Formats: sequence, structure tokens, C-alpha cells
Amino acid sequence: MSDLLERLRARGWRMTSQRRVVAEVLDGDHTHLTADEVHARASERLPEISRATVYNALGELVSLGEVVEVSTDGRAKRYDPNAHRPHQHLLCSGCGLIRDVHPTGDPLADLPAEGRFGFTVSAAEVTYRGLCPACAQPDPS
Repeated sequence: MSDLLERLRARGWRMTSQRRVVAEVLDGDHTHLTADEVHARASERLPEISRATVYNALGELVSLGEVVEVSTDGRAKRYDPNAHRPHQHLLCSGCGLIRDVHPTGDPLADLPAEGRFGFTVSAAEVTYRGLCPACAQPDPS
């Protein structure tokens, strides 16, 4: 059984066939699929699954904190099932590829007290942007 499915079972999430297939599609170390991609892959396994069911399952997974919704500069939201492992994201500004990265150091510690404007900071989200190897290749034409 996958890591995500095990966590959901431990939480008592009602595991219908539709929810199970959505969780199975999302499971993986570097999975950052859009809702449409989740639906397309889920449909391959369970042809009768509706887009609304996929959106509802994704919303529940986000509400449970088992999946993180990642916004990427005006592109479709992506869903990251690695919510339980602290990490940051590397985003290709060309094709939109997202990878999980685990930089050393603590981003909270990098924000000096005077830069916090009195906030009690509890979390930091860092997104590194650049070009993936495929997008960085010069156009051969």
C-alpha cells in the first residue's frame, strides 16, 4: 500500500473506489499533477470517475492537510501529496515542471527579526524559479 493511502487509512478517511484511485494517482515523491491530469489518470483506472468527484476528493485531501495545493504563476494549480515532509519547490518558468527540493538551512531563520514587522512567523514557503534542463537547451532551429 502506498504511503498516502496508509496515512489516509490511519486518519479514518472513507476509502471509496473513487477516492482510492485519486490517492493512488497522487502518490509519489515528485508528483505535482493538475486536477485535469489527476482526472485523466484516474479515468484510465476507473473510467466512470467524474471530474467533480476528482475535484471533491482533492479538496478533501487539501483540507485534511494530506495534499498541498501549489499555485504556479497563473498556471493551473497543482497537487503535492508530500505535505508531511518539509520541502520547498523548484519551478521551471518555461514548461511549469515542479520538483521537490530539500535545501539545507531553515528559511524561517533567514528572516531577520526586523524584517518580520512584528509577525510571529510559523511557516515559510520558498519557490525557486528557473529553467529545467529541457527548457534551458538552445532552440536548434
